[in-house]
Amino acid sequence: MNADAIAKPHERLAAYLTEDMAAVSTLIRERMASKHAPRIPEVTAHLVEAGGKRLRPMLTLAAARMCGYAGPYHVHLAATVEFIHTATLLHDDVVDESEQRRGRPTANLLWDNQSSVLVGDYLFARSFQLMTEPGSMQVMQILSNAAATIAEGEVLQLTAARNLATDESVYLQVVRGKTAALFSAATQVGGVIADAPDTHVQALYDYGDALGIAFQIVDDLLDYQGDTGATGKNIGDDFRERKLTLPVIKAVAKADDEERAFWVRTIEKGRQEDGDLEHALSLLTKHDTLSATKVDALAWAEKAKNALAVLPDHDVKDMLGDIADYVVSRIN
Repeated sequence: MNADAIAKPHERLAAYLTEDMAAVSTLIRERMASKHAPRIPEVTAHLVEAGGKRLRPMLTLAAARMCGYAGPYHVHLAATVEFIHTATLLHDDVVDESEQRRGRPTANLLWDNQSSVLVGDYLFARSFQLMTEPGSMQVMQILSNAAATIAEGEVLQLTAARNLATDESVYLQVVRGKTAALFSAATQVGGVIADAPDTHVQALYDYGDALGIAFQIVDDLLDYQGDTGATGKNIGDDFRERKLTLPVIKAVAKADDEERAFWVRTIEKGRQEDGDLEHALSLLTKHDTLSATKVDALAWAEKAKNALAVLPDHDVKDMLGDIADYVVSRIN
């Protein structure tokens, strides 16, 4: 079997976009430099060089290439997307009091919360500088709206995540905010910078939106049934952090009085005891909510692939379809 046949789709896409991704990396390194505050590149490099897949900036480059863009500014937009993403990770880890990210200690653990928050602010500011450089008002609207939507989704999650009244529609609103907004903006601006027709730009938005939702649902599912070595997270972190994610929302909807009391105690009131995670897992199994969550993830991945149908035939288009499949293959 040749290397192409066994490479993961995001790796194939990265190989296809090698030169563009190298240009993005160079630009990121240039723009995260700081003459006066050396801690900024230190903290940023810890995350940026951590070996993440860089999926979001790749989506921007891929969309621009697929739509025939030949100019230089897709690189600026991809770097913008990565800066927004990195800034939100720095802030998230402080909010969640996380100690591990991609299998490594978080910046807030290695430095402190102040450094993580302030460097995150710096990266947001850098992202806004970068997004102005192509000189497109539409691009600036899309990316600045995404930044606001991400922040809104995170704040909504603060109140929704520990409230048993949170249903699947509120969960979807949170996910659209904190995760899918950047995926859809990343793909959409690739089409806009290439001056693609409105129908193609909309299709790219729809693809990114559905892919982002599938991605987050899978993440939430892996928290209860993932391999710690592969995910870099401990099983049950969301439960310990009292996050009401889709598998639990589905279980709460089917809970009897005794089960509901358990969820109130552990999630709403945060009074967790030894054995609670095991009991939570047994309730998810009893109501088959992990399987039901997987069905939802697969449906969103299918929606992402269907959105690509109107786009022109291109090697990248096939890879984007494969990425949608790959995102949900992590739960098989």
